[in-house]
Amino acid sequence: MIKKSLIAMLGFTVVTVLSCTKLDENLHGQLSESQVGGGSGSANTAGLLNGIYENIRGTFQDQAGVYALWEMTTDELIGPTRGGDWDDNGAWRVLHAHKFDADHIRVREVFAALGGVMYSATDLLRFNPTAQQKAEARGLRAFAEFMMLDGWGQVPYRDPGESTIQPPRVRTGTEEIDYLITELTAIIPDLPSAPVTKMTKDAARVLLMKCYLNKGMIANRATPTFAAADMNQVITLADQVISSGTYTFRPVYFDAFAPNNGTIGTENIWTQENIGGTSSANIRSRWESTMHYNQNPSGWNGFTTLSDFYNKFEASDKRRGINYPYTSPGAPPNPAAAVNVGLLRGQQYNMTTGAALQDRTGAPLAFTDAVKIIEKGTNLEVTGIRAYKYPIDFQYNDNGNVNNDYVVFRLGDVLLMKAEAILRGGTGATNAGGYGTTALAIVNSLRTHVSRNATALGSLTLDNLLDERAREMYLESWRKQDLIRFGKFLVAWQEKAASDPKYLFFPIPNGQLAANPNLVQNPGF
Repeated sequence: MIKKSLIAMLGFTVVTVLSCTKLDENLHGQLSESQVGGGSGSANTAGLLNGIYENIRGTFQDQAGVYALWEMTTDELIGPTRGGDWDDNGAWRVLHAHKFDADHIRVREVFAALGGVMYSATDLLRFNPTAQQKAEARGLRAFAEFMMLDGWGQVPYRDPGESTIQPPRVRTGTEEIDYLITELTAIIPDLPSAPVTKMTKDAARVLLMKCYLNKGMIANRATPTFAAADMNQVITLADQVISSGTYTFRPVYFDAFAPNNGTIGTENIWTQENIGGTSSANIRSRWESTMHYNQNPSGWNGFTTLSDFYNKFEASDKRRGINYPYTSPGAPPNPAAAVNVGLLRGQQYNMTTGAALQDRTGAPLAFTDAVKIIEKGTNLEVTGIRAYKYPIDFQYNDNGNVNNDYVVFRLGDVLLMKAEAILRGGTGATNAGGYGTTALAIVNSLRTHVSRNATALGSLTLDNLLDERAREMYLESWRKQDLIRFGKFLVAWQEKAASDPKYLFFPIPNGQLAANPNLVQNPGF
């Protein structure tokens, strides 16, 4: 609910960016050459590159950024209005119910923010960067373009140094996904192998996997198809990442998201670095947006998951939630051994004393399965199962600058994409990493790992693979894409009726249409 405004910075002289970025829409083509600084030449390219990394962090970490559009529009997350709280002019309700339009604040701001990343990455290229800097900038631009293509189906672009007087050109659909595949393939040799906080070779490979896996969906969202050649590319890339031996599962699933996940998150392939006590990009909103005020003084008592989603998990599945074994300074002892990360349901407890908590009316703070998109009753503080998967950084939570690095890509996703590619007709999989060569074996190797502790599946279908992606990847901003690829995004779910096919795309913001005649409003809006 807290959003910082930012003075435009995507010219050539300012190289640092605040978190929770709100970018001005005119960065897509309304700035003059004199405003952005003309000509190529020398510049602090390292600083400019760091600015792009900083810029992208707020867009993905803030609860009002990519998270809002790619999660609130799905069966994993709902933002109910609770009496006078969380109304926000209906912004959260219409996302979940698929009733948003081209003036929706989140649609406008995320489109602009992704465009800002693309602009600044392209702009760096005219300042004589090193080969590695150039590859990293192109990789970050490709990631932003992939998300814009996934969301809106259209991607404005310029060449480095191109005049800003004319509006950007636009690539759509298959043209853009083919461009991204060519671009990512070209830059891999010049990308670094480490650290995971940078756009590395393996980060580019995972993004390439997503391009190939979603290629048929991008071509036809209503009826996606999956070419065997594309699925084989997914498998080949997955085997390259897995066979490196760089990424391994920890005994605890939530270590990937912990305050010190930069050290212990051994399955993470690409993360956005946050530095505890000094800087972050609102990753704390992952727990603050859902926790009750009496659980966490910084809690906003807002978002919840839905009972149908909760019920996808077996009771033994540790991904559903655990008493996380904190070792960091300031962490409370949790004497009640209560679930303190994951999906929080039922009675909640004080993490320091173990006492049962109450809501502000004095009633038990016991989260219910039932939740409505508009809550009006006396129990409106406790409706809905609370969901977050980043263990709280208690050491720095008071000032908001927490240490949990945001996870973009990780090994669990790679294995599930490989399994899906095999199930959709891909061949030639090797037993990379010892996880198996069949889709079922790969999924079961993940499910039965001690960190997950789920039972093995007897068979694998597209439906239960989609459910497995939900269990493994929940709240990581991939659910909308997954539901569209599996043909399930338009169906009815809790607090949402079956929706119009136009919602397979986000609408192009009206301000963007006015600024760039090369953009065309998506059908139905």
